[in-house]
Amino acid sequence: MEGSESTRQLKVAGQIKRDMAEIIRGRGMAAFDGALVTVSGVKISSDLAVAKVYLSIFPSSKTQGVMQTIEQMSGSLRGELGRRVAKQLRIVPELTFYVDDSLDYVEHIDELLKL
Repeated sequence: MEGSESTRQLKVAGQIKRDMAEIIRGRGMAAFDGALVTVSGVKISSDLAVAKVYLSIFPSSKTQGVMQTIEQMSGSLRGELGRRVAKQLRIVPELTFYVDDSLDYVEHIDELLKL
């Protein structure tokens, strides 16, 4: 099973994705300067200690500001996640946030197709 994620990793990643989506939605768009922030995916390390959280941000012009806000909030986001997953996980994974720019890519392709 080299290189593929275990069932446990996939289940934990799915749970973290759902919880992080709720936590971020709960903060409201105002917390992110009016940007719409969605959790597009989560990948978790094999030891379940580190979770990479992929965020989709609309409009993309606010990406840099939103990512700075997310980084500043990361401690409290992890704390809130910890309260939600405490019964399922022994340790709350360290969170790292990344921009999922696949929507920008789709938008770019749409623009090219209009030419």
